Amino acid sequence: MNIFVLNTGRCGSTTFIEACRHIDNYSAAHESRARLTGTARLAYPADHIEADNRLSWLLGRLDDAYGTDALYVHLSRERDAVAASFARRAGFGIMRAYREGILMEGEEGQDALELAYDYIDTVESNIAHFLRDKPRTMEFQLENAKDAFRDFWERIGARGDLERALAEWDVRHNASV
Repeated sequence: MNIFVLNTGRCGSTTFIEACRHIDNYSAAHESRARLTGTARLAYPADHIEADNRLSWLLGRLDDAYGTDALYVHLSRERDAVAASFARRAGFGIMRAYREGILMEGEEGQDALELAYDYIDTVESNIAHFLRDKPRTMEFQLENAKDAFRDFWERIGARGDLERALAEWDVRHNASV
């Protein structure tokens, strides 16, 4: 079974995958096919866990490729913390792409925090809409990561080193500057 960790970004997806690397019966990667196009973009190996916030823009194709056969984890973090982290990164990455591409340069002098909230609300709405008819879903809040990861581990029948996986949640991976 494939597992997709859907998220806005800036909510622990890198740490989620670092924890998953201690699972022996699944492969795990973060944004591993983000640069690919066409069918290659979503051609993940079987029994793979993928976290990639850009999947929120490819949900129709993800549904076509995996539909109800996958487990979809909705990873989230307290909204204000996510917005603050994105506001610090307003000049590059997904925030720049959102402002310049999706919003067609946005409004002059647009506040970075306002832009971050708009991005978050858009992505969260896309994910909620996608998940509404999926039988295999899991909500995962960063603020309760260790307990949620234990539940995740059991739910997928993970084998490996749970204690080392849980220890990853004590490390700040990909922390915003």
